[in-house]
Amino acid sequence: MGTPLQTAKIRLLLADDHQVILDSLERMFLSEPDLEVVGKAIDGQGAVELARALRPDVALIDERMPILSGVEATRQITTELPHIRVIGFSANDDPSWIDNMAAAGAEQCISKGSDPDNLIAAIRARPVK
Repeated sequence: MGTPLQTAKIRLLLADDHQVILDSLERMFLSEPDLEVVGKAIDGQGAVELARALRPDVALIDERMPILSGVEATRQITTELPHIRVIGFSANDDPSWIDNMAAAGAEQCISKGSDPDNLIAAIRARPVK
């Protein structure tokens, strides 16, 4: 009997200003055989630079970050590298963050408090472009 066809992994860039969040996300994604973390950034400028260098499939970007906000990082990435799907990620209780990230080009926005399965499903979703 043959082996199942191997599908390409979804390459992820993670951007959050809290190292513990980055490390937790990376550990969570390690258990998902179709997801691969290719880079981690602790600020918005680093996210943009890594997106340029690594060309991930999906960038998970925190809305609030130093140096360059997640909103501005999203705007730069989606303008310059439109093939990268950006998912906004935040613990912000003010729902306006979703509108701000969407206006900057985020495809979806997920609350940090939501079920991890929602985040994984958003990453696996097919592009809407």
